[in-house]
Amino acid sequence: MNNFKKIGLTALAGSLVATSVYAGEMSVNGNASVHMNNRAGTDGGKNISMGNQLTFTGGGELDNGLNVSLSFVLDHADNVASGFDSHSITISSDTLGSITVAGDGTGNAQSALDTTAAGDIWDNGFTYGARRTSSYAAPVASDAANNKSINYTLPTLMDGVSASVSYSGATTATDSTSAYGITYTGVEGLTVYYGAGEDGATAGKADVTSMGASYAMGSFTAAVSKNDVDADSSGTDEEQDSWKISYTVTEDLSVSYGEETHETSGQSVDEEFDAITVSYTTGGMTLTAQSIDATGLGNTSGALGEAERWKLSASFAF
Repeated sequence: MNNFKKIGLTALAGSLVATSVYAGEMSVNGNASVHMNNRAGTDGGKNISMGNQLTFTGGGELDNGLNVSLSFVLDHADNVASGFDSHSITISSDTLGSITVAGDGTGNAQSALDTTAAGDIWDNGFTYGARRTSSYAAPVASDAANNKSINYTLPTLMDGVSASVSYSGATTATDSTSAYGITYTGVEGLTVYYGAGEDGATAGKADVTSMGASYAMGSFTAAVSKNDVDADSSGTDEEQDSWKISYTVTEDLSVSYGEETHETSGQSVDEEFDAITVSYTTGGMTLTAQSIDATGLGNTSGALGEAERWKLSASFAF
Protein backbone atom coordinates (compact mmCIF):
# COMPACT_ATOMS: atom_id res chain seq x y z
CA MET A 1 0.00 0.00 0.00
CA ASN A 2 1.21 3.49 -0.84
CA ASN A 3 0.01 6.37 1.31
CA PHE A 4 -0.39 9.91 0.11
CA LYS A 5 -0.67 11.61 3.46
CA LYS A 6 -2.20 14.87 4.51
CA ILE A 7 -4.09 15.62 1.35
CA GLY A 8 -6.54 18.28 2.43
CA LEU A 9 -10.21 17.45 2.25
CA THR A 10 -11.23 20.85 3.57
CA ALA A 11 -13.06 21.86 0.41
CA LEU A 12 -15.16 18.70 0.49
CA ALA A 13 -15.95 19.09 4.17
CA GLY A 14 -16.87 22.75 3.75
CA SER A 15 -19.37 21.88 1.04
CA LEU A 16 -21.12 19.50 3.43
CA VAL A 17 -21.13 21.41 6.73
CA ALA A 18 -19.42 24.40 8.28
CA THR A 19 -16.40 23.12 10.18
CA SER A 20 -12.83 23.97 11.00
CA VAL A 21 -9.93 23.04 8.76
CA TYR A 22 -8.58 19.53 9.23
CA ALA A 23 -6.14 17.21 7.49
CA GLY A 24 -7.24 13.96 5.93
CA GLU A 25 -5.37 11.05 4.41
CA MET A 26 -5.63 9.28 1.05
CA SER A 27 -4.33 5.80 0.30
CA VAL A 28 -4.19 3.66 -2.82
CA ASN A 29 -4.56 -0.10 -3.18
CA GLY A 30 -4.06 -2.02 -6.38
CA ASN A 31 -4.67 -5.41 -7.91
CA ALA A 32 -3.60 -7.03 -11.14
CA SER A 33 -4.43 -10.33 -12.82
CA VAL A 34 -3.59 -12.44 -15.86
CA HIS A 35 -5.95 -14.98 -17.44
CA MET A 36 -6.01 -17.69 -20.07
CA ASN A 37 -9.17 -19.45 -21.33
CA ASN A 38 -10.56 -21.22 -24.38
CA ARG A 39 -11.97 -18.21 -26.19
CA ALA A 40 -15.01 -19.51 -28.08
CA GLY A 41 -16.19 -21.91 -25.42
CA THR A 42 -15.29 -25.20 -27.15
CA ASP A 43 -12.51 -25.33 -29.75
CA GLY A 44 -12.00 -21.71 -30.78
CA GLY A 45 -8.44 -21.28 -29.60
CA LYS A 46 -7.01 -19.64 -26.50
CA ASN A 47 -7.51 -16.14 -25.23
CA ILE A 48 -5.04 -14.27 -22.99
CA SER A 49 -6.14 -11.22 -21.03
CA MET A 50 -5.16 -9.12 -18.05
CA GLY A 51 -6.83 -6.93 -15.45
CA ASN A 52 -5.56 -3.94 -13.53
CA GLN A 53 -7.17 -1.60 -11.04
CA LEU A 54 -6.18 1.14 -8.59
CA THR A 55 -8.57 2.13 -5.81
CA PHE A 56 -8.07 5.47 -4.07
CA THR A 57 -9.74 5.93 -0.69
CA GLY A 58 -9.44 8.45 2.08
CA GLY A 59 -11.17 10.82 4.43
CA GLY A 60 -11.31 11.91 8.01
CA GLU A 61 -13.51 12.94 10.91
CA LEU A 62 -15.09 16.39 11.05
CA ASP A 63 -15.23 18.30 14.33
CA ASN A 64 -18.97 17.60 14.53
CA GLY A 65 -18.33 13.83 14.69
CA LEU A 66 -19.22 12.99 11.08
CA ASN A 67 -16.84 10.87 9.04
CA VAL A 68 -16.44 11.77 5.37
CA SER A 69 -14.66 9.50 2.89
CA LEU A 70 -14.00 9.61 -0.81
CA SER A 71 -13.41 6.64 -3.11
CA PHE A 72 -12.65 6.35 -6.81
CA VAL A 73 -11.28 3.63 -9.03
CA LEU A 74 -9.00 3.67 -12.05
CA ASP A 75 -9.78 0.65 -14.20
CA HIS A 76 -8.82 0.63 -17.88
CA ALA A 77 -10.97 -2.41 -18.67
CA ASP A 78 -14.24 -0.82 -17.49
CA ASN A 79 -13.77 2.50 -19.27
CA VAL A 80 -11.26 2.35 -22.10
CA ALA A 81 -11.73 6.00 -23.09
CA SER A 82 -10.85 7.58 -19.74
CA GLY A 83 -9.81 4.72 -17.45
CA PHE A 84 -12.01 6.29 -14.78
CA ASP A 85 -14.49 3.95 -13.09
CA SER A 86 -16.42 3.83 -9.79
CA HIS A 87 -16.50 6.95 -7.62
CA SER A 88 -18.47 7.86 -4.49
CA ILE A 89 -18.60 9.96 -1.32
CA THR A 90 -19.70 8.44 2.01
CA ILE A 91 -20.88 10.36 5.08
CA SER A 92 -21.28 8.29 8.25
CA SER A 93 -21.50 8.15 12.03
CA ASP A 94 -22.46 5.54 14.62
CA THR A 95 -25.87 7.14 15.17
CA LEU A 96 -26.52 8.22 11.56
CA GLY A 97 -25.44 5.09 9.73
CA SER A 98 -23.83 5.77 6.36
CA ILE A 99 -24.96 7.63 3.25
CA THR A 100 -23.10 6.93 0.01
CA VAL A 101 -23.63 9.18 -3.00
CA ALA A 102 -22.32 7.31 -6.04
CA GLY A 103 -21.49 8.82 -9.40
CA ASP A 104 -20.90 5.35 -10.79
CA GLY A 105 -20.22 1.77 -9.80
CA THR A 106 -22.00 1.37 -6.48
CA GLY A 107 -25.27 -0.08 -7.78
CA ASN A 108 -28.16 -0.24 -5.34
CA ALA A 109 -29.31 -2.05 -2.20
CA GLN A 110 -30.73 -5.00 -4.18
CA SER A 111 -27.97 -5.39 -6.76
CA ALA A 112 -25.43 -5.58 -3.93
CA LEU A 113 -27.03 -8.96 -3.10
CA ASP A 114 -27.71 -10.43 -6.56
CA THR A 115 -24.46 -12.38 -7.06
CA THR A 116 -25.49 -16.02 -7.31
CA ALA A 117 -24.44 -18.62 -4.74
CA ALA A 118 -22.20 -20.22 -7.38
CA GLY A 119 -20.53 -16.88 -8.15
CA ASP A 120 -22.19 -15.81 -11.43
CA ILE A 121 -20.63 -18.60 -13.47
CA TRP A 122 -23.00 -17.59 -16.29
CA ASP A 123 -20.87 -14.46 -16.71
CA ASN A 124 -18.08 -16.03 -18.76
CA GLY A 125 -18.74 -14.78 -22.28
CA PHE A 126 -20.62 -17.85 -23.50
CA THR A 127 -21.59 -18.03 -27.17
CA TYR A 128 -23.82 -20.53 -28.95
CA GLY A 129 -25.39 -21.45 -32.28
CA ALA A 130 -24.02 -22.92 -35.49
CA ARG A 131 -21.35 -20.22 -35.89
CA ARG A 132 -21.07 -19.27 -32.21
CA THR A 133 -22.21 -15.73 -33.04
CA SER A 134 -24.97 -15.44 -30.41
CA SER A 135 -24.13 -14.44 -26.84
CA TYR A 136 -25.78 -15.52 -23.60
CA ALA A 137 -28.21 -12.85 -22.36
CA ALA A 138 -27.92 -12.09 -18.64
CA PRO A 139 -31.08 -11.77 -16.52
CA VAL A 140 -32.58 -8.31 -16.08
CA ALA A 141 -30.80 -6.33 -13.33
CA SER A 142 -32.31 -3.56 -11.24
CA ASP A 143 -29.29 -1.28 -11.76
CA ALA A 144 -28.46 -2.19 -15.38
CA ALA A 145 -29.36 1.17 -16.93
CA ASN A 146 -28.45 3.59 -14.14
CA ASN A 147 -26.18 2.94 -11.17
CA LYS A 148 -25.88 6.59 -10.11
CA SER A 149 -27.55 6.39 -6.73
CA ILE A 150 -27.86 7.33 -3.09
CA ASN A 151 -27.40 4.34 -0.78
CA TYR A 152 -28.25 4.55 2.91
CA THR A 153 -27.13 1.85 5.36
CA LEU A 154 -29.08 2.12 8.59
CA PRO A 155 -27.29 2.21 11.95
CA THR A 156 -27.22 -1.08 13.85
CA LEU A 157 -30.77 -1.87 14.94
CA MET A 158 -30.02 -5.23 16.52
CA ASP A 159 -27.04 -7.57 16.63
CA GLY A 160 -26.56 -9.48 13.41
CA VAL A 161 -28.97 -7.41 11.30
CA SER A 162 -27.95 -4.87 8.66
CA ALA A 163 -30.38 -3.03 6.39
CA SER A 164 -29.96 -0.61 3.50
CA VAL A 165 -32.16 1.37 1.12
CA SER A 166 -31.28 3.17 -2.10
CA TYR A 167 -32.62 5.61 -4.67
CA SER A 168 -31.40 5.82 -8.27
CA GLY A 169 -32.16 8.91 -10.33
CA ALA A 170 -33.84 8.95 -13.74
CA THR A 171 -32.07 9.14 -17.11
CA THR A 172 -33.38 9.82 -20.60
CA ALA A 173 -34.08 6.07 -20.97
CA THR A 174 -35.07 5.07 -17.43
CA ASP A 175 -37.30 6.14 -14.58
CA SER A 176 -36.04 6.71 -11.05
CA THR A 177 -36.14 3.59 -8.86
CA SER A 178 -35.81 2.49 -5.26
CA ALA A 179 -34.46 -0.69 -3.65
CA TYR A 180 -33.78 -2.23 -0.27
CA GLY A 181 -31.78 -5.10 1.22
CA ILE A 182 -31.60 -6.90 4.57
CA THR A 183 -28.86 -9.27 5.79
CA TYR A 184 -28.83 -11.41 8.94
CA THR A 185 -25.63 -12.85 10.45
CA GLY A 186 -26.77 -13.39 14.04
CA VAL A 187 -25.95 -17.13 14.11
CA GLU A 188 -22.33 -18.20 13.85
CA GLY A 189 -21.54 -19.42 10.34
CA LEU A 190 -24.96 -18.41 8.94
CA THR A 191 -25.76 -15.60 6.50
CA VAL A 192 -29.29 -14.95 5.20
CA TYR A 193 -30.28 -12.07 2.92
CA TYR A 194 -33.21 -10.61 0.96
CA GLY A 195 -33.32 -7.66 -1.44
CA ALA A 196 -35.85 -6.11 -3.81
CA GLY A 197 -35.63 -3.41 -6.48
CA GLU A 198 -36.94 -2.24 -9.87
CA ASP A 199 -35.29 -2.33 -13.27
CA GLY A 200 -36.22 1.28 -14.16
CA ALA A 201 -37.07 0.66 -17.83
CA THR A 202 -39.58 3.13 -19.24
CA ALA A 203 -41.32 0.22 -21.00
CA GLY A 204 -41.54 -3.42 -19.93
CA LYS A 205 -40.95 -2.72 -16.25
CA ALA A 206 -40.02 -5.51 -13.84
CA ASP A 207 -39.58 -6.07 -10.11
CA VAL A 208 -36.30 -7.80 -9.25
CA THR A 209 -35.72 -9.74 -6.01
CA SER A 210 -32.74 -11.62 -4.62
CA MET A 211 -32.67 -14.03 -1.69
CA GLY A 212 -30.16 -16.52 -0.41
CA ALA A 213 -28.36 -18.15 2.48
CA SER A 214 -25.00 -19.70 3.28
CA TYR A 215 -23.80 -21.77 6.20
CA ALA A 216 -20.22 -22.63 7.15
CA MET A 217 -19.46 -25.60 9.38
CA GLY A 218 -15.89 -26.71 9.82
CA SER A 219 -14.20 -26.99 6.43
CA PHE A 220 -17.48 -27.01 4.47
CA THR A 221 -19.63 -24.10 3.28
CA ALA A 222 -22.99 -24.54 1.54
CA ALA A 223 -24.83 -21.71 -0.23
CA VAL A 224 -28.12 -21.32 -2.14
CA SER A 225 -29.67 -18.32 -3.91
CA LYS A 226 -32.60 -17.25 -6.09
CA ASN A 227 -32.88 -14.15 -8.29
CA ASP A 228 -36.36 -13.48 -9.64
CA VAL A 229 -37.55 -11.06 -12.34
CA ASP A 230 -41.32 -10.42 -12.27
CA ALA A 231 -42.10 -8.43 -15.42
CA ASP A 232 -45.31 -6.65 -16.39
CA SER A 233 -47.48 -7.92 -19.24
CA SER A 234 -45.11 -6.53 -21.90
CA GLY A 235 -41.99 -8.21 -20.47
CA THR A 236 -40.55 -11.65 -19.75
CA ASP A 237 -40.36 -13.35 -16.36
CA GLU A 238 -37.00 -14.87 -15.39
CA GLU A 239 -35.77 -17.01 -12.50
CA GLN A 240 -32.18 -17.83 -11.62
CA ASP A 241 -31.51 -20.59 -9.06
CA SER A 242 -28.04 -21.44 -7.81
CA TRP A 243 -26.16 -23.52 -5.22
CA LYS A 244 -22.54 -24.24 -4.30
CA ILE A 245 -20.56 -26.48 -1.96
CA SER A 246 -17.05 -25.40 -0.93
CA TYR A 247 -14.37 -27.35 0.93
CA THR A 248 -11.36 -25.71 2.53
CA VAL A 249 -8.53 -28.24 2.24
CA THR A 250 -6.03 -26.00 4.04
CA GLU A 251 -6.04 -22.31 4.91
CA ASP A 252 -4.47 -21.72 1.48
CA LEU A 253 -6.24 -24.30 -0.72
CA SER A 254 -9.99 -24.60 -1.45
CA VAL A 255 -12.20 -26.56 -3.86
CA SER A 256 -15.80 -25.78 -4.84
CA TYR A 257 -18.58 -27.06 -7.09
CA GLY A 258 -21.60 -24.99 -8.08
CA GLU A 259 -24.61 -24.98 -10.40
CA GLU A 260 -26.94 -22.31 -11.84
CA THR A 261 -30.22 -22.62 -13.72
CA HIS A 262 -31.80 -19.76 -15.68
CA GLU A 263 -35.51 -20.22 -16.47
CA THR A 264 -37.32 -17.89 -18.88
CA SER A 265 -41.10 -17.74 -19.26
CA GLY A 266 -42.38 -19.17 -22.54
CA GLN A 267 -39.27 -21.33 -23.06
CA SER A 268 -39.20 -25.13 -22.77
CA VAL A 269 -35.40 -25.39 -22.47
CA ASP A 270 -33.60 -23.96 -19.42
CA GLU A 271 -30.09 -22.55 -19.52
CA GLU A 272 -27.90 -24.50 -17.08
CA PHE A 273 -24.33 -23.97 -15.87
CA ASP A 274 -21.97 -25.88 -13.59
CA ALA A 275 -18.40 -25.22 -12.52
CA ILE A 276 -15.66 -26.80 -10.46
CA THR A 277 -13.04 -24.40 -9.09
CA VAL A 278 -9.69 -24.92 -7.36
CA SER A 279 -8.07 -21.90 -5.69
CA TYR A 280 -4.69 -21.53 -3.98
CA THR A 281 -3.58 -18.39 -2.13
CA THR A 282 -0.09 -17.57 -1.00
CA GLY A 283 0.90 -14.15 0.24
CA GLY A 284 -0.80 -11.59 -2.00
CA MET A 285 -1.18 -14.00 -4.94
CA THR A 286 -4.15 -16.23 -5.78
CA LEU A 287 -3.99 -18.98 -8.42
CA THR A 288 -7.32 -20.25 -9.77
CA ALA A 289 -8.27 -23.05 -12.16
CA GLN A 290 -11.89 -23.45 -13.28
CA SER A 291 -13.81 -25.76 -15.60
CA ILE A 292 -17.32 -24.69 -16.69
CA ASP A 293 -20.04 -26.46 -18.68
CA ALA A 294 -23.16 -24.83 -20.13
CA THR A 295 -26.24 -26.35 -21.77
CA GLY A 296 -29.43 -24.88 -23.21
CA LEU A 297 -27.79 -21.56 -24.14
CA GLY A 298 -30.30 -19.32 -25.85
CA ASN A 299 -32.92 -21.88 -24.75
CA THR A 300 -31.53 -24.10 -27.51
CA SER A 301 -31.38 -27.86 -26.99
CA GLY A 302 -28.62 -30.18 -28.21
CA ALA A 303 -25.09 -29.36 -29.30
CA LEU A 304 -25.93 -25.88 -30.61
CA GLY A 305 -26.78 -24.77 -27.08
CA GLU A 306 -23.77 -26.37 -25.38
CA ALA A 307 -20.42 -24.85 -24.48
CA GLU A 308 -17.40 -25.73 -22.37
CA ARG A 309 -14.84 -23.35 -20.93
CA TRP A 310 -11.74 -23.62 -18.80
CA LYS A 311 -9.91 -20.74 -17.16
CA LEU A 312 -6.51 -20.29 -15.54
CA SER A 313 -5.95 -17.10 -13.57
CA ALA A 314 -3.35 -15.47 -11.36
CA SER A 315 -4.30 -12.38 -9.36
CA PHE A 316 -2.12 -10.11 -7.22
CA ALA A 317 -3.07 -7.64 -4.49
CA PHE A 318 -0.73 -4.83 -3.45
